[in-house]
Amino acid sequence: MLELRDIRKTFNPGTVNEVRSLQGVSLTLEEGSFLIVLGTNGSGKSTLLNAVAGGFALDAGSISIDGHDVTRWEEHQRARYIGRVFQNPFSGTAPNLSIADNLALAARRGQSRGLGRALSSGNLQALHEVVSGLGMGLESRLENMIGSLSGGQRQALTLLMATMLRPKLLLLDEHTAALDPKSADQVIRITERVVQRDSLTTLMVTHSMAQAVSLGDRLIMMHRGQVIEDLRGAEKRRLRAEDLLARFEEVRRADRLDESAAELLRKRYV
Repeated sequence: MLELRDIRKTFNPGTVNEVRSLQGVSLTLEEGSFLIVLGTNGSGKSTLLNAVAGGFALDAGSISIDGHDVTRWEEHQRARYIGRVFQNPFSGTAPNLSIADNLALAARRGQSRGLGRALSSGNLQALHEVVSGLGMGLESRLENMIGSLSGGQRQALTLLMATMLRPKLLLLDEHTAALDPKSADQVIRITERVVQRDSLTTLMVTHSMAQAVSLGDRLIMMHRGQVIEDLRGAEKRRLRAEDLLARFEEVRRADRLDESAAELLRKRYV
């Protein structure tokens, strides 16, 4: 369903600020799979997600979604296949529009807008039923401005908006990182329910070890723009947070050794 072939991206090439964010990442994600992407800061995990979304042009490689080569497609063109929830709860919605208006716009994504009414009494009833499924009591507040909601409520609605049309691919960009623990747990439960209910092909970036081991059927760990672990099936199901922490420590130790060796070489030849 999603295929990445040797994708590469370097920001600020040839300068002191050069960052090799993606260094030949290849990945195939089957339809209905739920992939967790884990990594330290600067590992390339968010860059990977942004590459799939079309946030920038690749230096090399290709990206296909549902059999379509989208490598040269702009972000808005890929949006017909992609639903996305950002880290910031205030992204992805129109704060000065009501809950109902935001949902109505999401339901018409990719369609011609015209000048007709987006919200009829029938539409409002349908939205009432959809929102009630969140279990947050928001179905009685459809006329409230979405900007007046808490971060957790807004993120739950953003998730609903991103999945209303059952996208070919759902991208979750650390979508609970800015929430308090209680709200984060609630949004994760909703996420898991929606993904399972609609069998959505999902790519989720997270920094949470607990989420990484409890969610999804596959996990990749990234470091310095490369995939260094790819766990799935029984291996993924047996995974514990302690296992991931141990692997991260191995990576950090190797980095420290590399830095020490480089420093010795500099001292010898400078």
